[in-house]
Amino acid sequence: MATAASPSFARDRQSAPSLPIWREGLAGLDWLALRAAPVFYGYGVPRGDSSAAVLVPGFLGTDWYLMELYGWLARLGYRPYLSRIGRNADCLDVLSGRLLETVERARASTGRPVHLIGHSLGGMLARSLATRRPDLAASVITLGSPFRGIRSHPFVLFASDRVRAQIRRDDRPDCYTGHCRCPAVSGLETSFPASVPQLAVFTKTDGIVDWRVCVSDDAAANVEVAGTHVGLVANPGAYRAIAHHLALARRPVVPPAAS
Repeated sequence: MATAASPSFARDRQSAPSLPIWREGLAGLDWLALRAAPVFYGYGVPRGDSSAAVLVPGFLGTDWYLMELYGWLARLGYRPYLSRIGRNADCLDVLSGRLLETVERARASTGRPVHLIGHSLGGMLARSLATRRPDLAASVITLGSPFRGIRSHPFVLFASDRVRAQIRRDDRPDCYTGHCRCPAVSGLETSFPASVPQLAVFTKTDGIVDWRVCVSDDAAANVEVAGTHVGLVANPGAYRAIAHHLALARRPVVPPAAS
């Protein structure tokens, strides 16, 4: 599995004004296509093995828009967990700390490493945690996550500036800047561990981030689907890729240490 360092969350921010953000208005079609697809009902994909999968929302989002994916994973035979990080619009290190608590709880409950599935910025939080704690990660799946550099639509960069301004009022002046060296950001700038299987799902019609920064160096770990950035959490092609990846990345149960 290829390893590649990820650039700073903020230092490499660039606008990508040519992104077709208008297409994001078609995200509802992804949801409709999912309900018409056999994969939504568990046909043609491997069943789960009761391992845990923690879902991480994207920028400005909360766990609740991931409930479709949550329910599907449960029906497939996995034990899904919501991240419990709150709204993804805070200091990355604070969010990462909350995510770590959820992952540790899932790890203790199932007795084995945990799959991390993150949408957009949520995927970057997942990769950062796996880099710093590979012992907890069975695998990482990113859905439209710009882990190779922040190239986003100007509207998204404007929203991140507003979040940074709020954080600065909370006495965190380096958050969302190139000066931040918190553990969460440092994890993004460290080579991804070869011991953790990864899958990067992307769409070339992404209207939010440049798809070129959402793929890894390992072509076999990248899966292209047709659809929108927002709709990746309910995209039938993404669901098929997730199911097959989870089946290939299964880990054995580790019995508790003798007291």
